[in-house]
Amino acid sequence: MIDPLDLVLISVDDHTVEPPDMFVGRVPSRFADDAPRIVEDADGMCFWEYGGLQLPNIGLNAVAGRPNDEWGFEPSRFTDMRAGCYDVDARVSDMDASGVLASLCFPSFPTISGALFTYQGDREVSGVMVRAYNDWHLEDWCGRHPDRFIPLGILPLWDPALAATEVHRLAALGCRAVTVPQHIGSYGQPPWQDPHWDPLWEAICEENTVVNIHIGTGGGVPVPSDLTTYLAYNSMLPIDTQRFTADLLFSPILTKFPTLKFALSEGGIGWIPFLLERFEDIYSRQRAWTGDDLGDGLSPTDVFRRNFMSCFIRDRVGIEMRERIGVETICWEMDYPHSDSSWPDAPEQLAAQLEGCTPDEVEAITWKNAAHAFGYTGVERLGRQNCTVAALRDKIADLDLSAPKVDAGRAPKAGATAITYGEMKMRMASIIRGGA
Repeated sequence: MIDPLDLVLISVDDHTVEPPDMFVGRVPSRFADDAPRIVEDADGMCFWEYGGLQLPNIGLNAVAGRPNDEWGFEPSRFTDMRAGCYDVDARVSDMDASGVLASLCFPSFPTISGALFTYQGDREVSGVMVRAYNDWHLEDWCGRHPDRFIPLGILPLWDPALAATEVHRLAALGCRAVTVPQHIGSYGQPPWQDPHWDPLWEAICEENTVVNIHIGTGGGVPVPSDLTTYLAYNSMLPIDTQRFTADLLFSPILTKFPTLKFALSEGGIGWIPFLLERFEDIYSRQRAWTGDDLGDGLSPTDVFRRNFMSCFIRDRVGIEMRERIGVETICWEMDYPHSDSSWPDAPEQLAAQLEGCTPDEVEAITWKNAAHAFGYTGVERLGRQNCTVAALRDKIADLDLSAPKVDAGRAPKAGATAITYGEMKMRMASIIRGGA
């Protein structure tokens, strides 16, 4: 039996809900009026406003501590959320509650891939905001508790040279991870395979930076119809990770830049053995006439294990097939504070998933693979005995794990029929305001 209290945990996919004052004092005075800001409507709902677009904090993005019958698409006030969603000191306490030593946190209102500033706003202004966002993330979020976070930057993706410059700037500040969309063409830019992006890939390789690709970031899933249920749509999201993996693995990018590392965030792992088997079959049977060559006698499985990392929350099938995937490529995620999250009993859930793994495999999956990929050295500096679930939970034994109570009039009401994809789109369109 695996003792969940003895695990060391690094989560490679969590999320911030950015606090209202994050841009205050972080942009030159002439851009102060252009900076994203929180506005409140007549009903007291909070929205981020930037470039004429109003973006809410969607309820499903901040449900930590809330019963699942209170979840919904409706916008959230900050007072509706656990403070750990947006306050970094409270976040560390919530990490202690679930025994998570270190966390890599994706953005929220700039989109998970940071693409807001690429598709919205004046280019000069957006460039300032990208840098301001990154400075806030490195200094105010990660910098307050440097042993507890793996920094993650966003990029100005309308210009590969500017993006490369930001990669170098971030690396000089100790950040060697960035988030970008799965399908950049959805934001009016050339596809990733275009040589247009070579300056960015060169910078990423020079700095040994990890490119994080989160599900649901550009392009979306081809949903059969608006009558498809929301649960069916949500179940399809990892398919987009499979599309991205196939698209990039067989592209010229990885032969030209063989040290690139892509982390496939929240895509799960159970699909990987099937896709690798299909890659191997197609490559061996078709390459003679298509002219594909992965280089150096490499197979698709070799390339996947060299250039891709993956992560899971709950994926027992994937763990059972870990040798087919490559144990060295697998990381774990908690996804705090989203609706898929395993917080606060993440260690107990994970220990059950890992039954049958050897001690070395457990250590690799729970923290060592992530530490190696992202250059995290906290365990060595702090000592493993101070990094375990038990050691972290001892710090906050009396922490209240509930979320603020939602007003009865605002709590979502269960419908007579399942929510459809079409209904989801209409709800989202009604609360995301403005823009082109």
